[in-house]
Amino acid sequence: MNIKSKIKHIISFIIHGETKPIYAHIHYLAPNNQLKGKKIVITGGGRGLGFAMAKKFIAEGAEVLIVGRNEQTLRKSASELGCQYITLDVQDTEAFKSFMEKADRMLNGVNCLVNNAGISLHEDGFLSVSSKQFDAQIDTNLKGAFFLTQAFIEKCRDKKVEETKKILFTSSETSMTVDERPYGLTKAALNSLVQGLAYRYVKEGYRINAVAPGVTVSDMVGGDADGDLRYGNITHRYYLPEEVAEVACFLLSDASNCLNGQILVCNEGKTINARWK
Repeated sequence: MNIKSKIKHIISFIIHGETKPIYAHIHYLAPNNQLKGKKIVITGGGRGLGFAMAKKFIAEGAEVLIVGRNEQTLRKSASELGCQYITLDVQDTEAFKSFMEKADRMLNGVNCLVNNAGISLHEDGFLSVSSKQFDAQIDTNLKGAFFLTQAFIEKCRDKKVEETKKILFTSSETSMTVDERPYGLTKAALNSLVQGLAYRYVKEGYRINAVAPGVTVSDMVGGDADGDLRYGNITHRYYLPEEVAEVACFLLSDASNCLNGQILVCNEGKTINARWK
């Protein structure tokens, strides 16, 4: 249990007394080469959910290229995973064309893109948001994903890639509710982009979907995979990146070819607008 989790647990104990443990029955599918032949680029792939996705995809037979800003983190993760990496700041849209050329060469033909990189600055509310914070989140979460997808589609068109191409976005459960802060707004916009692109490009052989995780253990949001996973939501727990990676893997596999423009919310129904809430 990390220090932040310990403090939260102590505060909860003081207010509510000792609470019963929360049990999560988490199951993972055994690898069966369901991603064999997939050549996947994952932004934000050096840690957190991106790392968990890369690990799962590789176990399923995919060739993976992880992407991020911190070369030290990428080098360490790539060594652990047994994959390649490229440093890229997804705010640098001018670099995307050359990046996609290099990624395509390194993987000998990219056919899947995972737009996972994202940031949340956790502002207190609408009046706490600065212009700099707004721009940083728009540029990373939305603009970067928009133009990297554009570069990917252009590369596939140039090479006349005939097999089914998969694009996956990491959205968020916040995209399913109203919001006043940039993070939630960017994720809601991503959902619209996913469905718009999915409808426009399905006849060219693209399947474009998104995962929208609930609060997931990561450096960005906290939680401790080896400690206390309790969190104050309807299911009383954080989610693990590995269980979201299972859903992502399915969406990149050919078993999901009938799904297009779907946003799969991974939070056990927390954001369902039930009338009896």
